Amino acid sequence: MWATAGLSGLRVDGVGTAIFGVLVLAGGQRLADVIGVPGSWIVPIGVGMLGGAVLLLVVSGRPALPRVAVAVNAGSGLALVGVTASGVLPLTGPGIAFMLAGATWVATFAILVGVLLRQAEGGR
Repeated sequence: MWATAGLSGLRVDGVGTAIFGVLVLAGGQRLADVIGVPGSWIVPIGVGMLGGAVLLLVVSGRPALPRVAVAVNAGSGLALVGVTASGVLPLTGPGIAFMLAGATWVATFAILVGVLLRQAEGGR
């Protein structure tokens, strides 16, 4: 049951990531201006999110792979916080919120799926 819940969590993560990727692509240059990232980054970010969503949905159907998704989500969260804190991008206030919301999203799913997997394995 817990393993199934973990896989369902990955599906929710995949769908949410796909929606977010579509919103990034639809926002285009306007979104780039609001959050303070170079306009040339918006399409690669959106496409990357859609690719990540597809991978999450594929992984969610294979019980042996969710640990990879946990690690990637945790690493992505750390990377988003690092980019935000480093000042490497001229992020606006909404841009900082945008990046930290993304970090929170991926960290939440890393924790959720990790806990569910641990419980499915008897607390190991």
